[in-house]
Amino acid sequence: MQEGPLALRGFLDQFPKGADLHVHLSGAVYAETFIRNAGEDGLCVDPAALSFAKPPCTLPLVEAAKLPANQKLYDRLVDAFSMRSFVPSASYSGHDQFFATFDRFGGLNKRHVGEWVDEVASRAAAQNQQYVELMMTPDFSHAARIAAQNPLPADPTRQDFEQHRQLLLDLGLREEIFVDRAEVTDAETLRRQHEHCGAPQAAAACQVEVRYIYQVLRGFTPTQVFAQALLGFETVQRSIEVHEPGFVGINFVMPEDGFVSMRDYTLQMKMLDYLHSVYPKVHISLHAGELAEGLVPPEGLRFHIRQAVELGHAERIGHGVDVMYEEDAAGLLKEMARKHVMVEINLSSNEAILGVKGAEHPFPIYRAAHVPAALSTDDEGVSRIEITGEYVRAAMDYHLSYPALKQLARTGMEHNFLPGDSLWATPDLFNAPVTACKGQLLGGEKPGAGCRKFLDGSEKAAAQWELERRFRAFEAKW
Repeated sequence: MQEGPLALRGFLDQFPKGADLHVHLSGAVYAETFIRNAGEDGLCVDPAALSFAKPPCTLPLVEAAKLPANQKLYDRLVDAFSMRSFVPSASYSGHDQFFATFDRFGGLNKRHVGEWVDEVASRAAAQNQQYVELMMTPDFSHAARIAAQNPLPADPTRQDFEQHRQLLLDLGLREEIFVDRAEVTDAETLRRQHEHCGAPQAAAACQVEVRYIYQVLRGFTPTQVFAQALLGFETVQRSIEVHEPGFVGINFVMPEDGFVSMRDYTLQMKMLDYLHSVYPKVHISLHAGELAEGLVPPEGLRFHIRQAVELGHAERIGHGVDVMYEEDAAGLLKEMARKHVMVEINLSSNEAILGVKGAEHPFPIYRAAHVPAALSTDDEGVSRIEITGEYVRAAMDYHLSYPALKQLARTGMEHNFLPGDSLWATPDLFNAPVTACKGQLLGGEKPGAGCRKFLDGSEKAAAQWELERRFRAFEAKW
């Protein structure tokens, strides 16, 4: 760190980073890819709205395929699809720009999803990152339609949730599970075709393991949120039952400060409390505390993280920026540490959206309270970042040592949603492996028979073993 951020970046470029557990697929793709895809799909560009539009491309619309010949419009579109060159003003904040980007690059054909996953995996591989959990929103049109025809009662009770769940299932909600599972299996097939996996010319990205988190849109009516959440739990549950490497968990997304998100926050946590009781094997990670002083009234900062942990059964918290504004913050931190609830730390995203950085960010508070924490990118395409930069930023801003950076990477792999037991004997204490692998060279090429059997029976432990192998290889070069 004494040599500055560029030297540190050079050092950390191939530092083994383990996992990125908080990344939205639509926000992880760079604008240039979306523009190319729009040209391939025959879409148009609206120069006034700086968004894609359906053909015909009659004036004032411009053919997306012709954008490379129009550098000024091309640059404006990249800026509109991301945080590049953005300067906040009194009437338009980073928060406004960040979330506005997603509507602008909509309308692309889903046939590109495999290509987008390949882009994320290729970028991860180039930075020695081995695992990604991608958040995506599969189709839920059928679930939304039958839900709209059968609304939840006002102020629903747990019994109402139970009855409504059965009603939606009786009306065929499960019909959409196959479609949703097929979205990720098709994406993985196309991604691996792009990467020539299994062939002599296989790309390094083939070594990046990708799993998926089912996104539920929290900004809609309680009826729709419940139906989509139910479909998500059913879909993830089915993937777990058939041992399918697809969906591994669920998350609620959309701006946490939105009117509906704020109004219905507690109700949505009660939905999760009920659904968790029915589907206890489905992992839950929740956006909570992606708020800052002034963004919402003070009372809106006092309970989101706690309810996500206690009502929503969150195993991981995304962002958690407003934790010190929560009621009994010290008690909440102790509870999170005791329950090993991990925080997905998104430094660049939190600065861009909330204006929170440096000493104003609770990252060091979480670490001091022994709350598990790992670095993630959130929306690397929109933010124009990559995971290496997040490690550099964390090291420079918070004076982290090399062992501290290793702990962050290990924590991410400890809290991924892969099936199986952890390699480590004690949660979040990375000083001794489980008994089966005790005395072994961690990450070694030839673990003993007992350890080998344990690793073969746990995808999580096998991934952690691989991280240790990468650490040994990296450290041997320095």
